Amino acid sequence: MKQTLQLKLGQQLTMTPQLQQAIRLLQLSTLELQTEIQEALESNPMLEVVEEGAGDMETAPQGEAPAAEAAERALADASEQAADKQGEEIPNDLPVDSDWEDTYENYAPVSRGAQADGEFNDFEQPASSGESLQEHLQWQLNLTPFSDTDRIIATTIIDAIDDDGYFTGSCEEICQSLGAELNVDLDEVEAVLNRVQDFDPPGVGARDLRESMLLQLRYFDPETPWLAEARTVVDEHFGLLAKRDYQTLKRRLKLPESDLQQVIQLIQSLNPRPGGQITSETPEYIIPDVFVKKVKGQWRVELNPDITPKIAINSLYASMAKGGSKDAAFLKNSLQEARWFLKSLRSRNETLLKVANCIVERQRGFLDYGEEAMKPMVMHDVAEIVEMHESTISRVTTKKYMHTPRGIFELKYFFSSHVGTASGGECSATAIRAILKKLIAAENPSKPLSDNKLAQLLGEQGINVARRTVAKYREAMSIAPSNERKRLT
Repeated sequence: MKQTLQLKLGQQLTMTPQLQQAIRLLQLSTLELQTEIQEALESNPMLEVVEEGAGDMETAPQGEAPAAEAAERALADASEQAADKQGEEIPNDLPVDSDWEDTYENYAPVSRGAQADGEFNDFEQPASSGESLQEHLQWQLNLTPFSDTDRIIATTIIDAIDDDGYFTGSCEEICQSLGAELNVDLDEVEAVLNRVQDFDPPGVGARDLRESMLLQLRYFDPETPWLAEARTVVDEHFGLLAKRDYQTLKRRLKLPESDLQQVIQLIQSLNPRPGGQITSETPEYIIPDVFVKKVKGQWRVELNPDITPKIAINSLYASMAKGGSKDAAFLKNSLQEARWFLKSLRSRNETLLKVANCIVERQRGFLDYGEEAMKPMVMHDVAEIVEMHESTISRVTTKKYMHTPRGIFELKYFFSSHVGTASGGECSATAIRAILKKLIAAENPSKPLSDNKLAQLLGEQGINVARRTVAKYREAMSIAPSNERKRLT
């Protein structure tokens, strides 16, 4: 084989560290970005937080001390004077039978998040850890008098209770697992289970929904109207209640429809998931990235100025990087990293604002009239307008939120597929779901609309959808089928 030399021209994208950093910052949420900025401030001495009213530290005139440096010097002088004064006031010897607190007051530093009276302000609350359902039940177990054997049985029962508050095991299994070691019988396990079912929240420890409802009804005031009838329905006619066979219930209870409706309302006030009242999950707060408001008839988009601290390059350290000291190389590298980081932040904000403006321009109908006016839009449409790749649009719309007069929405909420209309146009899937929700809300409760009927009503409005598509949208909105939506009027 003969060896030859050839020239080829080609282009390829190199993932430089700067590009990787820009992509990573682009896909971070607001809280994750704040954490990233805090880590950068702690690791890079060139970056500092610019207080309100302070100028840009990087563009400060040479020969003038920055405001931050002057403040530090004033604080240091004040500290030295206070230390000298305190040293003059300290006596050489203290009485043997006295304490330090008898002569000098204790100094208790006040945190930034606390006020002078010891209360926390509205914006900075102390972190609180949630309590799981098992921990809540175990706490009540420790306060309840049990024998050693019954305490072991109760602990085993609590371990078998799921997050919804239902006892997922069986008394027979517990009796078999503990019988050989503790010599317990089935009646003793049943008795302990009954005592655990008296714990808070009401209805916990039940083996099924029917038992949970009966346990909850046990805590009602005996003088509650229709309480006896509700217990009878749940205890003896639970199957008819589940099938919504109200006609048979009226005959069995010998009640008119108006009275039966009162009984059903009392039963519907019960909690089908009693354990859901207690959760160990801490709430997640949504901070909007952009604000949308109407100014002089035009929708305007602006970034949230409070989501990220204002950071800049420290001019003092930047000037030290120009010298020839042994630390100059480290300072130069830190200065370059700081500039890359600030450039990536600016690029993230510009991209987010550009994409948000494009979404608002396309979805002005939604902002003016609601979900029914939502237009179909996919990421490819936005990518063509802003001249970016679809992957970039996907990153910038993930976990980013927009505050509008109609609420706070994730940017991905405004993207939806389309369905053809009879006139040859397109209708957004979000608009179809809003129309379905409106039709179901206006239906006759005694004769709810079936999926086939809903498809026909949409067809009359020029929206051609199949019955299975209606069922898919209905299930996505967590709306029960027609046979489960039937209720007394």
